[in-house]
Formats: sequence, C-alpha cells, structure tokens
Amino acid sequence: MKALRIIEQILRNRDQFFTEIRDGIGLEEKISAMVVSSLVCLLVYGAVLGSTHSALQALSSAIKVPILFLATLVVCSPTLYFFEVLFGSNQTIGKSFALVLTAIAVTAVLLLAFAPVSLFFLLSSSNYQFFKLLNVVIFAVAAIRGVSFLSYGTRIVAANTEGAEARRRVVSVWVILYAVVGSQMAWTLRPFVGAPSLPFELFRDLGGNFYSNVIGSIGEILGLWVMR
Repeated sequence: MKALRIIEQILRNRDQFFTEIRDGIGLEEKISAMVVSSLVCLLVYGAVLGSTHSALQALSSAIKVPILFLATLVVCSPTLYFFEVLFGSNQTIGKSFALVLTAIAVTAVLLLAFAPVSLFFLLSSSNYQFFKLLNVVIFAVAAIRGVSFLSYGTRIVAANTEGAEARRRVVSVWVILYAVVGSQMAWTLRPFVGAPSLPFELFRDLGGNFYSNVIGSIGEILGLWVMR
C-alpha cells in the first residue's frame, strides 16, 4: 500500500513531487515505490488482456506487460539522459530515471483504471479484432497522459537553468523515440491478446509489424478483408 500511495502523490501533488526529485529528496524510495506500483498495475492489466484465450495466456501476458514497459524504459532512458547532459543538464542519471519512471507509473495506474472497461468488453463481445484495437487505444491514451507528466516534470526540474528550452525540445523528440521503441517492443513480445482460434503461444514469429497489424485489424472490423 505504501508503494501504491506514490501514485496518489504524483497525481495530487505533482509540483511538490517533481520539486523533490529536482532536489534529490527521497529519490531511492520514490524510484522503488514507482517500480513496485507499476509492476502491480501492469501485471493486473496484462492478466485481463490474456484472459481472451486461456489461463496460460493470462499468466504470460501478466508477466510480459511489465517486461514491455520496463524493457522500453531501460532501452530509452540512457538516450534521454545523455542528450540532456549534452544540452547543459546537471541532473544525475538517478533523477533522469525517476522522471521517466514517473511516466511509466502514471501510465500503469491509468491502465489499471481502464482494466474494468477492458474486462467488460471481454465478457460482452466475442470480436477478437475489436478487443485488440480497444486495448491499443487504451494503451495509447494512458501512454500519452503518462508522457505528459514527464514533460511537466522536466519543466519543473529544468526551470531557471541554462538550456532549459533546448532540453524540453529534447524530451519532445525522445517521446517519439519512446513510442516507436515501445510499439516495436510490444510487437517482439506478442501475443498479449491471444487469438481464440489459435493454440497458446509464448511468442510469435517477427513477420510484419505493429502498424500494419493495426491497419489490418481495422480493415477486418470494417469488413474490408479478413486477417489470417
């Protein structure tokens, strides 16, 4: 419960939270709490995603959704840190990591908030492609809101420092990199939503890409074609 309270602190007292990150107050405790709370939220949402197929798929997705976010974080965080240093930042890698982890934590708790909606459509609709696209939209909405907290936190941490505007632009470009890496990571780790007509698979072949699959799912829902 103590770890989950960190989310409430971020949402209700974000100015104070980011000021404390800037000043290095309780940094290790904040990072630990955000990691734990994110893992719990993402695990629950992943289990809902995999429930379209089987208990094995639910377990697999519950494990892979946290891996998806944390692996993307590990891949992208050094890029943000070193480019901010290049543009004059004097913050430590721990502070930079905490800022990015804030975006993950907010995204995770929003996904948990959407879990009942996802579960409702899982129980009330048998359209696999619709359920898959619904969750893509949920992921996108939650992630956009999450990175908005990162952008807001960067403004507070970088306030009144030299090169602050350039570093904010770096964060904007980094968000695009984060989205591209995250979508490719999701494609690599799929399936999360197991197709009911297929046997359980831990991973699938890497043919195709995330974006063509989304377009294909939209086309099937509209009756333009049938995906195989």
